[in-house]
Amino acid sequence: MTLSLHAFSDGDTAFDVRSAALEDPRPHPTEAALVQLGCALMTELLDLLAETALEDVQTILGESLIGAFHSAAGRIEREADRARDRIRLLEQGFDGSEPADTELQEAIRAARAADVAQAAAELVRDAAAEAYSVGTGEAWTPWRGGRRASALTAAQLDARAAIRAAERRRSAEAPGPVVAFRGSPAAVTEVDANRIFDALNWARGEWPEMALATTGAKGAERLAVRWAQQKGVTLVLARADFDRHGRAAPFRANQELMALAPVCCLTLSRSLDPGQAMSERAFGPALNLAELAHRQAVRCVRIGPKA
Repeated sequence: MTLSLHAFSDGDTAFDVRSAALEDPRPHPTEAALVQLGCALMTELLDLLAETALEDVQTILGESLIGAFHSAAGRIEREADRARDRIRLLEQGFDGSEPADTELQEAIRAARAADVAQAAAELVRDAAAEAYSVGTGEAWTPWRGGRRASALTAAQLDARAAIRAAERRRSAEAPGPVVAFRGSPAAVTEVDANRIFDALNWARGEWPEMALATTGAKGAERLAVRWAQQKGVTLVLARADFDRHGRAAPFRANQELMALAPVCCLTLSRSLDPGQAMSERAFGPALNLAELAHRQAVRCVRIGPKA
């Protein structure tokens, strides 16, 4: 048996223990080192771009860096899935011979190694996303697929995956009581942020185990995403798929939100800032969500100015 070079210590994390258990003669980076890498990569990028001609596109470059590790984690996950498929085939045809046993053990090791590699990529991704949020004030969210929970950021679930989980009632995947939110892209003033946070804090007081469901679009909903990350609230993303649905995408996203069976819908159809509200048209998708909630007898709270 080959022993890992990793020496256990009191400071070992679950990732460190899992990587050491692979019995690979090559040492794995520790979780702390991977987190430091993600933070350093993003911090170096933002520092380099600050006050330069590329500052205008720093959010694009920052999100692309995070997205690269997110994509890598997805590719490694598919490798692990293929290894598990091979394990199932080998188990079905297992004849007890030494060659068959060796082949099965190699497939098992490949699946376990891929799982650890995926976790490593996610650690770097989440650390980079946290540094990105701190450096830019923006909240990164994946455009496709789910996102696992981490110690650094709120757990995030893809809306379709959350719907399937709710249907299956699997407690390990299904979110808690869902509070849906749609808000105007123009509602980004300090007045708007304060009222959005007030509404979300109220909802969390009503449903302490709540999950926040939104599309993650710019403006009010991006502020809500940031609140969820700061509070450690599970975030369910129903991204508007403009490639498939065109102009109807924001309204299709509302249907996904309602399919989550929310206990409450929060809406903000226009900015609450007096200087901006007069020139702004009401945000149609927010009005549409309120209408859907009314039709389905779901409690709906329209966020308004403080009395």
